[in-house]
Amino acid sequence: MEHGLSFLPDAEPHGLSAPEYFRTVLDLSRYADQAGLSHVKITEHYLRAYGGYCPSPLAFLSAVTAVTTRVRLMTGCVLPVFHHPVQLASETAMVDALSGGRLDVGFARAYLPYEFEAFGVPMDGSRERFTATLDAVRRLWTEEKVTVDTPFFRFADATTLPRPVQSPHPPTWIAAVRSRSSFAWAGEQGHGLLVTPALTPLEEMADHIAVYRESFEQAGHPGRAPRVLASLPLYVGSDDREAGATADPLLAHYLRVWAESADAWTSTVSTDYRGYTGMSRAIRAMTPESFRTLGGAVVGDARRVTDRIRHIAEILDVDGFLWQVDFGAVDGAVARASVERFCADVLPELPGRTQ
Repeated sequence: MEHGLSFLPDAEPHGLSAPEYFRTVLDLSRYADQAGLSHVKITEHYLRAYGGYCPSPLAFLSAVTAVTTRVRLMTGCVLPVFHHPVQLASETAMVDALSGGRLDVGFARAYLPYEFEAFGVPMDGSRERFTATLDAVRRLWTEEKVTVDTPFFRFADATTLPRPVQSPHPPTWIAAVRSRSSFAWAGEQGHGLLVTPALTPLEEMADHIAVYRESFEQAGHPGRAPRVLASLPLYVGSDDREAGATADPLLAHYLRVWAESADAWTSTVSTDYRGYTGMSRAIRAMTPESFRTLGGAVVGDARRVTDRIRHIAEILDVDGFLWQVDFGAVDGAVARASVERFCADVLPELPGRTQ
């Protein structure tokens, strides 16, 4: 079972500055590389504290490349609806080359209305734009003189440079959240699956993951197997009391920042995002305690964290975890101590992939 780190900044400029944030996550990335963790992942967002410090995962991962030698680098995720496929294919291949073939490319459908508004991209029709962009990127990675004509972009005889180091292209992943059809589509297309069981009960998420695995197998992807990685907030404390006292204020900060961005859905309706309207009410209803007890966050001393990870892995049937360790605009020393305890005291106790 793989274990890596996942970053989703929720810092605000009056609290944690961008230079301080990036010093923290680059330090954690170096440590992940030295400790033998599997991935460093970071997510693309814009404009507000929820993810706003990372408008470019590829720029950040280029910096990680310079200070690491073996850990894999993952966009978790890039948002194709805001990019031209020639740009995405070229820039991802560049990071693949810089890293010596260590890049995994995760794609996600953007979901925050204010980002669509800022880029002038309509939310209705964004699903079709998303799939068209992914199809074009995969063709540009693997073909020459590519011609594409869609309602969203068109180009002729395009051969992007540099070419990907990995053959036939970097591993691809899809972030899926709610719709069973999204999980089925990811499997049919042969992508890996990224999940974040925050607002979705573990048992319901397990059902969606089963749909993905079944669709992957039925589609037939010779030489490849379905892969599922889950991202959850993690804090490993020196003891249970310290863990709760440290993590709960950080979780409260994270939930507040997330809800403030999700407030954009209060009056927004889109046919491509059924069930999203009013989602901030569900986030505001969560407390740090409920976030921990329902499976959305893993907090405790090493023994409690180990038991919780085993339990979640058994329910979800995942191939690994990418632990979100930067939540709450956490102090760098606090985050580093938690990750060190995880590697020293939790990892050795965890079994291989749950069957």
